Amino acid sequence: MTASIRRIAFALLAAASLSGCITSDDPGPSGDGGDAVQSFPTNYRSEIPLFLRSYLNNPVGLRDAAMAEPVQRPVGGKVRFVSCVRFTLPSDKPQDLAIVHVNGRLDRVVGNFQELCAGVVTAPFPELEKLSR
Repeated sequence: MTASIRRIAFALLAAASLSGCITSDDPGPSGDGGDAVQSFPTNYRSEIPLFLRSYLNNPVGLRDAAMAEPVQRPVGGKVRFVSCVRFTLPSDKPQDLAIVHVNGRLDRVVGNFQELCAGVVTAPFPELEKLSR
């Protein structure tokens, strides 16, 4: 395989693996655990920085990072654990994200932060401020 074919194959593989990480209000795939009792996302503190490192175009220089413990909320008609994350981008633009967990694992970012994260209490999340490329 030539180097250019390998690069194209890698790019296609990377795009396919990130395709499920888009922002959406869609309830998710039908095989996402349905109405079964969802397990608590025990690894959320390590999964979220790894996810945001690839989700953000440039994760360097985030500040004022804060996160709430995952809480159960209705998402697309199903009860899911949601992590609410806030930070300020280097451009001084505040960013609020509602991250949905399915079966104890990070699944996707949804767009209705105000609704899903109403009433949560955030605490500093310095791990986000240490992200690099």
